[in-house]
Amino acid sequence: MKQLGDLKLYNFEEILEEDFGPEGTPERDEFERGVDESVQAYKLGEAIKHARISQNLTQEQLGEKIGVQKSQISRLERGRSISLSSISRVFKAMGIPLTLDMGKMGRVALW
Repeated sequence: MKQLGDLKLYNFEEILEEDFGPEGTPERDEFERGVDESVQAYKLGEAIKHARISQNLTQEQLGEKIGVQKSQISRLERGRSISLSSISRVFKAMGIPLTLDMGKMGRVALW
């Protein structure tokens, strides 16, 4: 904490420690895992949005292709309600192949 006149200024790490504990504690680890998952979901949503726009599809049109409403596509693009099933349907509908790199086992196509 830094004192600036009557103000107390805290850096981000101090706030994290106060709210979630120091690094390595279960509470802090759980919080950081949640943040990482949210960031990855957001990035995946942005990728879906970019692919949809590059194919000149509206959210409504993509929703029709996979049998969901526009609101569900909106949630996916914002990183909400993302599941392997929904990703699979969206990527299939847009003709995007998806493979997993399994290291020494090679690459596995999901569809």
